[in-house]
Amino acid sequence: MRVLVYSDDAGTREKVRLAIGRRPAADVPLVEIVECATQPAVLRQLDSGEIGVAVLDGEAVPAGGMGVSRQAKDEVHDCPPILLLIARRDDRWLANWSRADAVVAHPLDPVVLAEAVAGLMRRRLSVTRAH
Repeated sequence: MRVLVYSDDAGTREKVRLAIGRRPAADVPLVEIVECATQPAVLRQLDSGEIGVAVLDGEAVPAGGMGVSRQAKDEVHDCPPILLLIARRDDRWLANWSRADAVVAHPLDPVVLAEAVAGLMRRRLSVTRAH
């Protein structure tokens, strides 16, 4: 399954990639990471229909992951589940506004992040099997 990782910060993308690994849980498929550093690249990838789960950095600049998430949920047909990385736990209300499916706060805990991504992968698989 293709997992999109969006951040303008290469270090953040690397932390996410390492936390997810090749398979974030035993019961989900192998992962192919697709990295994006810009909003247009994210939207192009999501529009392709080949992304199973997206991980968006809420602190990315100039286009933050929260705005990108909301735009994707509004504009992308069959938008995949989105996990939003937030700087502070108090940002959860913004994550709700963005219509993200899951939220993980910085500093990133690799176990929590892998579990959240695996949960969204399971959700995506159940939706695609139902169609």
